[in-house]
Amino acid sequence: MPVVPIEPSEAMIGQRPRSLPGAIRGAAERLPLPDKSVDGALAVLTAHHWSDRRAAFAEIRRVVRTRAVFFTHDPDATFGWLDEYFPGLAGGITSRYPRLAEFEALGRITVEAVPLPADCTDGFTAAYWQRPDAYLDEAIRANMSTFALLDDGIVTDGVARLARDLADRSWHRRCASLLSLTEYDVGYRLVVAELP
Repeated sequence: MPVVPIEPSEAMIGQRPRSLPGAIRGAAERLPLPDKSVDGALAVLTAHHWSDRRAAFAEIRRVVRTRAVFFTHDPDATFGWLDEYFPGLAGGITSRYPRLAEFEALGRITVEAVPLPADCTDGFTAAYWQRPDAYLDEAIRANMSTFALLDDGIVTDGVARLARDLADRSWHRRCASLLSLTEYDVGYRLVVAELP
């Protein structure tokens, strides 16, 4: 079964390894595919970037025949200790992440928690929940859209406070219970929508 990647960024398309299927430039709000042309859709940490969720959901319903699967963050959950240092990661008072009920626009949904393993290396927002020193690395933060969307002052202040708390071991004392965990639920969810 062929895979049809859709990517809005020319830069990201240019970075795709040649071993992967070529991506088509497009956005969720206007998918460059015919009606009911794909069996399913998969969207990984993207719905919070859509400019018009209603249009994106309508487009998914238009092009997908059976199922749409989303890896997203539940806006009613926290990013754990990261929220203390970097308030607003999820978007502040109004979350940039869609409420889980919004996915019901596609049809019947099931939601499953996705706890992150302690050795997660994917690089999204809470991937390094057990390795806080990673958040001091500007290159790591630069690959997380949630940090790019924060005010520079919040990031600078959070990095300074985290560096201080790691140096004096207060982070380790406060978060000692996390250090023995093999996985941690920080609000990531797998949402599966069965299209009618």
